[in-house]
Amino acid sequence: MTSPDFPTPTRRQLLTMIGRSAGAAGLYQAMTSLGHAAETQFSGPPNLSGAKKGSSVIVLGAGLAGMLAAFELRKAGYDVQILEYQARAGGRNWSLRGGDTYTELGGATQKIAFTPGNYLNPGPWRIPHHHRTLLHYCKTFGVALEPFIQLNHNSFFHSGDAFGGKPVRYKEVAADFDGHVAELLAKSINQKALDAAVTKEDAEVLLEALRTWGGLDHDFAYSSSLASANHRGYDRPGGGGINGEPIPSKPFGLKDVLDSQAWRSMAFFMNYEMQTTMFQPVGGMDMIGKAFQKQVKELITHNAKVTKIAQDGAGVTISYQDVGSGAMKEAKADWCVCTIPLSVLSQVETQVSPAMQAAIKAVPYGGMVKIGLEMRRRFWEEDDHIYGGHSFTSQDIGLVSYPNFDFFNDGPAVLLGAFAAGIGATRLAGMTPEERIEAALAQGAVLHGENYRKEYRSGASVAWSRVPWTLGCCARWNDDTRKKYYQTLVGLDGRIVLAGEHASYVGCWMEGALLSSIDAITRLHKRASEA
Repeated sequence: MTSPDFPTPTRRQLLTMIGRSAGAAGLYQAMTSLGHAAETQFSGPPNLSGAKKGSSVIVLGAGLAGMLAAFELRKAGYDVQILEYQARAGGRNWSLRGGDTYTELGGATQKIAFTPGNYLNPGPWRIPHHHRTLLHYCKTFGVALEPFIQLNHNSFFHSGDAFGGKPVRYKEVAADFDGHVAELLAKSINQKALDAAVTKEDAEVLLEALRTWGGLDHDFAYSSSLASANHRGYDRPGGGGINGEPIPSKPFGLKDVLDSQAWRSMAFFMNYEMQTTMFQPVGGMDMIGKAFQKQVKELITHNAKVTKIAQDGAGVTISYQDVGSGAMKEAKADWCVCTIPLSVLSQVETQVSPAMQAAIKAVPYGGMVKIGLEMRRRFWEEDDHIYGGHSFTSQDIGLVSYPNFDFFNDGPAVLLGAFAAGIGATRLAGMTPEERIEAALAQGAVLHGENYRKEYRSGASVAWSRVPWTLGCCARWNDDTRKKYYQTLVGLDGRIVLAGEHASYVGCWMEGALLSSIDAITRLHKRASEA
């Protein structure tokens, strides 16, 4: 069989192909279209000088976007009040701890039994180093941060379609993918298949780069050798004395590596938002929400369920129900910053233009599922030598993520037993909380064996499609909806402006919520100053 006559790639195309070998470029493009990989834009707090005395603003929602809006607007001189549906502030910035009670849609109630100090972050759980807005306000409000371990080469990778369905170490499959690709490219160069596109000098440099990058032997083959073992690990690592000589491990075959689709996990870490360094608040993600709340606590009316948002040329009127008593109330102001998730706002009577109404209803929300499992001991550290990071699996749970603090502690610890999306999340969301825990234990045991069930102590799960106050995890834009609705959604509609992660190109991140809030109040202030 003869090969089709494809044009020989240029030097730039060749190097691009190397970059794409792990699938990173395709994933980056896809993530950007969903609003996950855009550069964040922060040049400091907003300048809202010159506010008219007595001007008032109602903020709907005490999540991070709402509380930041209230903080900066009040600092500028506005009279501000916040209406919040829940009895707490923070929104999706949330941690579940021992003693908490959570009731999801359908009525299932979970009483969290974690040991004091342990927690599950159902929503955000990590902060990229380039999310400068969030990092600025964490520093300003005194939120202590610690490293979040993102990539752990010693964690597990599992695919039901490869390696006999057994988990392997991430470093093994990642090294084997690189090694096999490097060998194929080295063969192409040595067979002079690229002579027309790559100079002799470039070819020599590239061959040496491939040998080092791929762990190839002196013949440019990816084989069982000290070079490959230095990347993927050893059958017997180097030691002292008579048995000190290391024994290289044997790489997996190219077909197994390709069948496993390991490049998807490798590309995950190359995505702009997932690159190190990352951080987490000391003590749980809700430390951020609590720090924001401390700045605006006296402005918040809790247990306020908004039922109607009305406006006219003179101002806005918000009708809301006191959740505890059922009493209907009204709040009035000159302007409104609405941070209610679109999934909920689309069900609220809102007096905005038809174009804005269409935009609000156009964006669906993802339904991720997170499950926290408290284990009696840190067997992943003691037995498997995994300290932080994630193990990936093709099962519904998606991954297992290990705690990034209190290493070597003898007490109970909570690991993230599932971060499910897509069809896996749909299946888990359709279960009872007890059934989700059982599924997470059964699937996690594929990675960690009998320890997983034997060491289990208690658990908690959050299916975001069943969370009453968001009806989903975060907004899921695509190219078409962004083109048609985004500019309308973020525009001022009379005296109302929307803010939140859904009104940003950094969707599903706290950074997007804060950037959108700053943009919204800056434009509102300009309009108010001109009015």
